[in-house]
Amino acid sequence: MSSFKIAVSPTALSALKLRLDNTRFPDELDESGWAYGVPLADMKRLVARWRDGFDWKQEEQTLNDELPQFTQSIEVDGFGVLDIHYVHKKCENGKGIPLLFVHGWPGCFLESRKIIPLLTKGSGDSQVPVFDVVAISLPGFGFSEGPKKKGFSLTQHAEVAHKLMLALGYTEYVTQGGDIGSRITSEIARRFGGKHSKAWHTNVLYTTPPENDDPSSYTATEKEGLARGEEFMRSGSGYLNQQSTKPQTLGYSLADSPVGLLAWIYEKLVAWSDNYPWTDDEVLTWVSIYWFSRAGPTGSIRFYYEFAHSGQGFGSKSSDAPPTIPLGCSFFPKELVRIPKSWYPKIGNVVFEAEHDAGGHFAAHEQPELLVGDLRKMFGKGGPAFGVVPGRNGYMD
Repeated sequence: MSSFKIAVSPTALSALKLRLDNTRFPDELDESGWAYGVPLADMKRLVARWRDGFDWKQEEQTLNDELPQFTQSIEVDGFGVLDIHYVHKKCENGKGIPLLFVHGWPGCFLESRKIIPLLTKGSGDSQVPVFDVVAISLPGFGFSEGPKKKGFSLTQHAEVAHKLMLALGYTEYVTQGGDIGSRITSEIARRFGGKHSKAWHTNVLYTTPPENDDPSSYTATEKEGLARGEEFMRSGSGYLNQQSTKPQTLGYSLADSPVGLLAWIYEKLVAWSDNYPWTDDEVLTWVSIYWFSRAGPTGSIRFYYEFAHSGQGFGSKSSDAPPTIPLGCSFFPKELVRIPKSWYPKIGNVVFEAEHDAGGHFAAHEQPELLVGDLRKMFGKGGPAFGVVPGRNGYMD
């Protein structure tokens, strides 16, 4: 384990400014709004701010001050050793429940920024459990080293995350994840559940319908969730097809053009959230993590190709039995997909559900208090997963 501080070089900052100085914008159709993608006015404003007003070094310092960051060498079967970046914050009482937070795309370790202080400090109420939080930067994301060989898919990401927890001394732990983090934590539960992974929580569930399912039994909420997912596949999944089939082709644009990268990610931040009031600097910090990432922007999108070609995709059928450890889920109204309860047995042992009336795909960032509240209910006294990690229940008993 080595302590880590973000330190982008002056040379890299100058190179970014030069590219921004030479931006060539496309034209735009009259009154096209968001229907064709990110509006030109938004892009011009963000690029101007990134070029002339945004202070990355101040943001960098703030992140370093807020988040205790480290790197750890992890040996991955068949892929050698990778240097993995992560945030690790312990609670003060020594009884914190070890929680591994796994981000998705286009997220990163920043998604844990708001929930870490809530989870580690609690509310001041002795009846509220606290946690030790580990927020991993997945291989190829943020400041983690990316794999150099083909085939690094779900199994390997689960292996890396699990081995990181073991390296930190957490032989028993729980997990939380959304987006691709949900599939990774599901794989952790399947491979390491029982002995090491004791329970998992997610804000999105992925699977295909069970055989002989009866759609007439779906509730109005379930029908609306399925309809939203179908609309997303019709009008919002182009990125998924491109990243799953020809990530290298797209990667040239993302690696060479900061404006292209900004548009690619900004569209998702806005479209996938529930009217979240993104500030320009918030967006630019998020996108800058991708621009300055160790593996470069292409490193993160290759995951989709490996995922799609491994037979372990978001909705692919599997002969593997679902994990049996406790599973909890928080539902936010603007999440991209929502499956019916009759599909749950294909995923796992759902013991906790919470329904919210605000929030979208980036739950930890959009609605941190709601997500943390659900984790406290699931793992706290009286909750269905209380005491799953012996000796670390989050309380000073």
